[in-house]
Amino acid sequence: MPVNERDGVVYKQPKKEEERAKVAGECQKGLKLSMPMLIDGMDNKVNEAYTAWPDRLYIVGKDGKVAYKGGPGPGGFNPREMEQALARVLNE
Repeated sequence: MPVNERDGVVYKQPKKEEERAKVAGECQKGLKLSMPMLIDGMDNKVNEAYTAWPDRLYIVGKDGKVAYKGGPGPGGFNPREMEQALARVLNE
C-alpha cells in the first residue's frame, strides 16, 4: 500500500509465528495500543472463523460469546450501531 510505504511500515509476509508476533508487537508499539493483542496462528483459523478480512469489529460479552458483529470494514463500520450494542452489553 502506498501509505504504508510512505510511512515506512512495510514487512515481508511472516513465515513463522515468532515473525508474526514480532510484527504485531511493532504494530502495537508504533500505534501506542495499550489493549491486549492476540495473534492468529499461521493457519489463519481465527481470521477465517470471524471473516475478519479486511477488517471487522466485534464486541465479546462478559459470557465470552460474540455480542456484536459489524460489517466488513472499513465501509461496513457503523459506529452508532456498535455504540448501541456496547451500551446493551455493559448494561447486562
